Amino acid sequence: MSKRRELTDFERGEIVGLSKGGCSQRNITKILDIPKSTVGEVIKKYNEEGLTTTASRSGRPKILSERDNRHLVKIAKESRSNTLEEITENFNTSMAISVSTRTVQRILHKEGYSGHAAKKKPFVSEKNRKKRYGWCRIQKNCFTKWDHIIWSDESRYELFNNDSRNWVWRRANERYKADCLKPTVKNSIGVMVWGCFCNDKLGPLVLVEGTLNSDKYIELLKEHLLPFLNDLNGEGEEELMIPWYFFQEENYIFQDDNAPCHVSIKTKSWKENNSIEILPWPAQSPDLNPIENLWNELEIRIRKRRPMPKNKNDFFAALKEEWYKIDKSQLIRLVKSMPNRINAVIESKGNPTKY
Repeated sequence: MSKRRELTDFERGEIVGLSKGGCSQRNITKILDIPKSTVGEVIKKYNEEGLTTTASRSGRPKILSERDNRHLVKIAKESRSNTLEEITENFNTSMAISVSTRTVQRILHKEGYSGHAAKKKPFVSEKNRKKRYGWCRIQKNCFTKWDHIIWSDESRYELFNNDSRNWVWRRANERYKADCLKPTVKNSIGVMVWGCFCNDKLGPLVLVEGTLNSDKYIELLKEHLLPFLNDLNGEGEEELMIPWYFFQEENYIFQDDNAPCHVSIKTKSWKENNSIEILPWPAQSPDLNPIENLWNELEIRIRKRRPMPKNKNDFFAALKEEWYKIDKSQLIRLVKSMPNRINAVIESKGNPTKY
């Protein structure tokens, strides 16, 4: 005979049905494999109360009401970087009751909130948030040949970086909410490089020495961007020393961000004199530039190298080697992600996105 357990309503109904059909409690026990004492209790309850269901149990009353739970969530969201102890203290101070950190943790988990490391994302000011949002709304309604954009940027790599984490309270789908992020800023330690790509073609990776001012940037574009444009328009033309725009078959557009050396009067004048068409770009928008994903890919590749580079020259040589190993399919996939990137910025109203 099986171990005694709580009967289902269906099983109770079976017992009552067999009893009303004339079966004895002994036979019911044999047929359903249910203890005789249990069969007797079910039949007695039915005869006295007319019930085949179990009575509801009150259990231990809840410490907090639904309204209290909502207030707790509000406190956690107001200061997402607070520790569990700080959230508990703030909640108890604002309420007439006192609860433990374990209770606070349990309720926050029930409401879908748990501790996560803050995602690092560049800070976006309110002014630039609006510009990002407006730019994406315009681009969504325009026909842009993203595979004819030359994506470019500078990036800094460090031999040793700080991977410390900041923890915030959030839901699983709030990873990229503005108050759940860890804003990052650039520093001046390490190796700085410039690179570009267009559709499935990688451009050069260039070591940038010292401060990149307008003169250095123009020289960089002259030595590396123009030859890359020649390559895009046909093999071998650069050897003829003919300016790239004389044999231009496709209308390629150059993208760079709003760094001072990119948008200075001298740089703009050089671009115009060399017939380089520019893609207007919203400030603080690395998530809209697919080359940022290549920088991340390069970071992953370089961290896997063993042994690690020991000096600056070896470091850049390793970066350059890994850069040219990036597969064309990855470049194409990044370019095709542009409509999704634009939609993501629109959905976030200009705030940082997952890209």
